[in-house]
Amino acid sequence: MRILFYDTKKYDRESFDKILPKYKDIEIEYTESDISVKTARYAAGFDAICAFVSSDLSREVFEVLAREGVRLVLMRCAGFNNVDLKAAKKHDITILRVPGYSPEAVAEHAMALALACNRHIHKGYIKVRENNFSLVGLTGINFHNKTAGIIGTGKIGAAMCRICRGFGMRVIAYDIYQNPDLDFVEYAKLDEVLENSDLISLHCPLTDDSYHMINEKTIKKMKDNVVLVNTSRGALIDTEDLIKGIRAHKFHSVGLDVYEEETENVFENREDDIMQTSITSRLLSFPNVIVTSHQAFLTEEALEAISYTTLENAQSYLEGHIIEQNEVAK
Repeated sequence: MRILFYDTKKYDRESFDKILPKYKDIEIEYTESDISVKTARYAAGFDAICAFVSSDLSREVFEVLAREGVRLVLMRCAGFNNVDLKAAKKHDITILRVPGYSPEAVAEHAMALALACNRHIHKGYIKVRENNFSLVGLTGINFHNKTAGIIGTGKIGAAMCRICRGFGMRVIAYDIYQNPDLDFVEYAKLDEVLENSDLISLHCPLTDDSYHMINEKTIKKMKDNVVLVNTSRGALIDTEDLIKGIRAHKFHSVGLDVYEEETENVFENREDDIMQTSITSRLLSFPNVIVTSHQAFLTEEALEAISYTTLENAQSYLEGHIIEQNEVAK
């Protein structure tokens, strides 16, 4: 099986090349280009392609892939809201993903964001580098004995619940399905979680129901001086409403690893570019906001798990016995 990997970085190539010798029937080629209608034709002569969460897997792209003979799309990520499943079904292209590679990696980054923006670590670091040892503007809040509200208690949300418990926090949560392993968590309605939490961390998938679940109406229900963290999907938050809330001093601080405008920015070096739209620039202008570049997953352990599961998915497809829990239903 020949697989073309789109949008690869140095750490991707190193991770996959490390374990590739174990898979004798699989051949990999890498391109730094992300997939698009134009670059999809690069897949000519390949049996499969591998893409990431930010890749364009639209109807038009699937039409090109099908024409070039691609029968399998490997997602080296858990999310697939960027995949046109109807188009994949129409062209009989199988979609396999990595449903759980390191939930602790994302949860640890969520808490890192919460701590960093709460205690103004980013500001303190810059001040000291400039020989400014003043503590003005660096006051944070204790998380101990406070309430953490976790929205979504799948594997990542559950890991965040355990981390918050370790900080001595009361943990409440909202999820359609309650996690039986979290006997210390108090489940409540979404409004109750919003109204009672000092720290709110988002860990739910992006669906039609969850799109812009954090908006002007739900922000008003939150406590004043709340800390908000999102390491899930950018579109869970209506960014314009978030900015209004920040300007109204609703939030103590905000930590974002994902945001609505990230598609053109994620994993790219744009330090010499002039941003053509304003959402990212406005978010970065606030002193109590930290934005990272969709890096929550990025640990050595997570990369190893992603590489292993992706190639196991390819091998299982090749052998005719797909790993069912990794297949995206069409």
